[in-house]
Amino acid sequence: MLKKTRVAVFVSGGGSNLEALLQSEVSGGMPFGEIALVVSNTQGAYALERANNHGVEGVCIPSRGNSGFEEELQALLMARHIDIIVLAGFLAILSADFVGKWPERIINIHPSLIPSFCGKGFYGLKVHEAALERGVTLTGATVHLVNEIPDGGRILLQKAVEIRPDDTAKTLQQRVMEQAEWVLLPQATAQLCQELSEKLSEGV
Repeated sequence: MLKKTRVAVFVSGGGSNLEALLQSEVSGGMPFGEIALVVSNTQGAYALERANNHGVEGVCIPSRGNSGFEEELQALLMARHIDIIVLAGFLAILSADFVGKWPERIINIHPSLIPSFCGKGFYGLKVHEAALERGVTLTGATVHLVNEIPDGGRILLQKAVEIRPDDTAKTLQQRVMEQAEWVLLPQATAQLCQELSEKLSEGV
């Protein structure tokens, strides 16, 4: 039997993508992985309550004004024997040094079809506002590996979502989450868990 991959999910806010991951695990959609840890960089994030509701350890390590933030993160991940990191609405930028310790072990969900509306400054509602301002008719979401360039890692999965004439940034954000993000992130996480489980079982 393959060793299960231990997953840490990083969040900053409500954790709707985290909930999609947790529900996927409960329903058997992640047979080679287990969500072992949820980390928030903001105090009082509802995502930590979601973790608690599923019996998953939730830890807050504030990033604002914390010069030792990444060192604390790394120590926690090592102590919990984490294999993979999933960024699920995580708004802190991880340094190249931190990312370099986790080659092809960190994935992120971005609310556009990369390379459109991505990179530095594009996050949350700003992405959807930019799409509406540009007048595109299709947007979507992308799951990609994380490297030292914001939204620059290899693309794993994408899904398109139609933009409607009466959309606002908030209605578009909700539909992209429902139709793309909550579908893609569990799929990509499950795939990466399986790949890593097979490598670990072979001693790679």
